[in-house]
Amino acid sequence: MKTNAFAARLAEVGATIEGELAALVGFAPRDGERTRPKRLVEAMRYAVLGGGKRLRPFLVVETARAFGAEGDGPRRVGAAIECLHGYSLIHDDLPAMDDDDLRRGRPTVHRAFDEATAILAGDALLTLAFEILAAPATAADGGVRAALCGGLARAAGLAGMVGGQMLDLAAERAAEPLDSAAIAELQAMKTGALLSFSVEAGGLIASAPAAAGAALRRYGEALGAAFQIADDLLDAEGDAATLGKRVGKDAGRNKATFVAALGLEGARARRDALAAEAIAAIDAIGLGAAGETLRQAARFVAARRS
Repeated sequence: MKTNAFAARLAEVGATIEGELAALVGFAPRDGERTRPKRLVEAMRYAVLGGGKRLRPFLVVETARAFGAEGDGPRRVGAAIECLHGYSLIHDDLPAMDDDDLRRGRPTVHRAFDEATAILAGDALLTLAFEILAAPATAADGGVRAALCGGLARAAGLAGMVGGQMLDLAAERAAEPLDSAAIAELQAMKTGALLSFSVEAGGLIASAPAAAGAALRRYGEALGAAFQIADDLLDAEGDAATLGKRVGKDAGRNKATFVAALGLEGARARRDALAAEAIAAIDAIGLGAAGETLRQAARFVAARRS
């Protein structure tokens, strides 16, 4: 798949997920709901609509497609993961966390609304993610729905994203910088777990063969690690106008990153090695041409400039 074709496919899936999210985070109450507070819905929609690369739902949709599954199920799973990702960004930007004023070129949710509304919008998106996954419209098989809910909970919770955020906060206050092994563990939890689960979720919703599961995990883990290093490099080398967010904050806050541990060249080399590892994992499954979009996703992550 050529680079232009990959970019077009990424945009196509992104637009589809945008429509799915717009419907799911709508103003009209659904069956069993009393009402949806207007300001809360506005804040939720502000957080999840109109921005972002949609890489996580893209990985769901394209992994499922590689195993022959398309349609409502993969789109709904992708939208659920994007709801959870949106919650994490709202809370990450809060004054008690990274205290950021800019996200995707716009004021962060707590700046555009207020801090209390931002917290509640994050809480609502988090719980909506599981409501989407638990619905029969996502998958007819209750076992698949349970596996999706359990997998997302693990990726997002104590031993995943939330736990990684705690390690990140602790690293900022540590007397000594973290070594490479500790940085890898922190980033695998904070960022990698949700990206990796996006790949696994695509396999789950497509009923991929069990034999492919280990390789998909290797792919997702390597891709997630490469993504975070690329993000750290952009913070060190990018500009706020291109990225749509404040840059240079990692060094200012003593963040534990591979840029700090290995330098720019060392971090680039590690990123590229991880992207190659991800591609090798897809090759090991034997998907052939059906896995090319996933290979391109690894190259995209390593080469991204925003």
